[in-house]
Amino acid sequence: MSQNSADSTGADSLTHLLDSPIVPLRAEWTVPERVEQLAAARALDGPDAYWEWVARQQRWSTPWTTVRTGEIDDFRYFEGGRLNVADNCVDRWAEDPATADRAAVVWEGEPGDTRTVTYAELAGEVTRLAAGLLGLGVRKGDVVAIYMPNLVEAFTTIHACNRIGAIYTVLFSGFGEEAVASRLQAARATVVVVADAIYRRTKPVPLLETLRAARTRTPSVRATVVVDRTGEAVPLGEGEHAYADVLESGAAGTPAVPLDPNEPSFLIFTSGTESKPKGVVHSVGGFLLGTWANAHWQVGYEPGDVYWVAADVGWLTFPIQAVVGGLACGMTIACFEGALDTPTTARFYEICERHAVTKVLCAPTLVRMLRKFGDDLAAAHPLPGLKLVTVQGEPLDGDTFGWATDTLGVPVVNAYGQTETGSTWTYPVYGAEDLKAGSVGTPVPGHAFEILDDDGAPVAPGVKGNLVLTSPFPTLARTVWDDHERYLSTYFSRFPGKYATNDEAVLDHDGHLWVLGRADDVINVAAHRISTMEIEAVVTAHPDVVEAAVVGVPDDTKGTVPIAFVTLREGAGDEAPEQIRARVVGEMGGYARLDRIFVTPAMPKTRTGKTMRRLLRDVVVHGGPTGDTSAMDDPAALEAVARVVGATEVRA
Repeated sequence: MSQNSADSTGADSLTHLLDSPIVPLRAEWTVPERVEQLAAARALDGPDAYWEWVARQQRWSTPWTTVRTGEIDDFRYFEGGRLNVADNCVDRWAEDPATADRAAVVWEGEPGDTRTVTYAELAGEVTRLAAGLLGLGVRKGDVVAIYMPNLVEAFTTIHACNRIGAIYTVLFSGFGEEAVASRLQAARATVVVVADAIYRRTKPVPLLETLRAARTRTPSVRATVVVDRTGEAVPLGEGEHAYADVLESGAAGTPAVPLDPNEPSFLIFTSGTESKPKGVVHSVGGFLLGTWANAHWQVGYEPGDVYWVAADVGWLTFPIQAVVGGLACGMTIACFEGALDTPTTARFYEICERHAVTKVLCAPTLVRMLRKFGDDLAAAHPLPGLKLVTVQGEPLDGDTFGWATDTLGVPVVNAYGQTETGSTWTYPVYGAEDLKAGSVGTPVPGHAFEILDDDGAPVAPGVKGNLVLTSPFPTLARTVWDDHERYLSTYFSRFPGKYATNDEAVLDHDGHLWVLGRADDVINVAAHRISTMEIEAVVTAHPDVVEAAVVGVPDDTKGTVPIAFVTLREGAGDEAPEQIRARVVGEMGGYARLDRIFVTPAMPKTRTGKTMRRLLRDVVVHGGPTGDTSAMDDPAALEAVARVVGATEVRA
């Protein structure tokens, strides 16, 4: 960041963040053994010693000879070693009499149907499915696509692929034909495992029908395995096989294949408006080790825990925290198929009560939704067994943090990571570290960062800049599928020798990190650079604001101006918008003045709860969406925004 930029948007505009007080860890939130273990981990001699400790928590079929070779843009871990992800996540617990009958997955469908699968049962289904996939011609290195929502079969399919060394890719179940076809083409998938349909907001969504249309353009797909989610016994066509039949054909099972920890394990395609989907590649051992550590520090297994990862399997968070990291830690994972406001706003609380949930991971949007539903609803559903809420995926505002801490009575751990980092890498460790409302704490062991100006020089605490990672770690993506040059140019060209997150951040004077949002969300208002996320943090601090999104739109005079979309609490007064505008000016200065404020009852979100800010911008600038809307959860929310803005027609 240039000196002029730093001067114009320096510490003064960040006062609302930098002055945030530390929230001490309460005695009832403290887990002494985790405090001791974290201290020991931080005392290890550097990142490589730490990752060696993590590696020793896993089961290896062949020991490694070298912990790490290479640097951040070209590295390998645990050369010579061999291991298997399914063996570590499933078999090791199924073989132990003390854990074989522990619930691995506690599942609930939107209609209310439930299923509980123990580690022993999960191991049996995984090995049968793996053998069945081999019978369909799937071999080590082949790509298997998984097109389904949060079902037990998502767990079994991922680990069946892990077992035989197939590469899996999860397609978001909200994707339409074009999005599915483009990703199958890019991945060169040979087999797709799909649910015949899913339930979403009480209605079945026909996935198999969409896949069939997409397959006309994906000649690499040789076979489809169909999970009968609805019980409708949909007639199968050529090349389509019932999931139950594939299990039966693999009744003899198959052993776990020892794999090089640096081999590709899965692809995840980043969303956006680019014409060609970008398939980020994560490795076998790297992803296992990093996600084990992630789940261990961010959540931590304690006897009797039921850990609900309230995210979609198509969001990388779910494989990190549930399918791989959670199971690698031996946790019981709660899994829910549907929408958390269906059929009533009490659904979240009812799931926690029904399944004795002790820890929850979600996007901040879910907590804001609970706050919007009101204190009376929360009071009607006390959750005495709840011990933790941890959030990630988008910025957490201080008011939402405070509401959850006070109303739910638990610590709120705010974590930060990216698709490319393969895990969250900075957060206050559960049960061991103090909190700050909205900050993402400090890096966990094995990770190192810097905040740089635009010329690559470190900035002082209190000054925002470009967030980079300076040391390799196992879960960092290894390449972009079929395009390694794109990988190097996207992440390592701007700051050579460092991984560019493309996010802006600031370090406060207590050593806590604040991620301000994408660097490309920085707007120029009359020559002043400012992050829309900074303005958003001020807007959400207004007591009547339940949710907010700030975007920049073109302006003839200033070039760009910020506008805000806000959802207000019930009973908010008509004066709230002007109060919000005055608050922004008072805390950040006149250059940050909101040009317009739109009060809307809902905002367009992905199924994982992320607000789709580009769609909000499109409605104002173009009158409707100009890019892909396949990841949007509820088109009615965009229609509501359009009515508020005054757009004549919006089609999602």
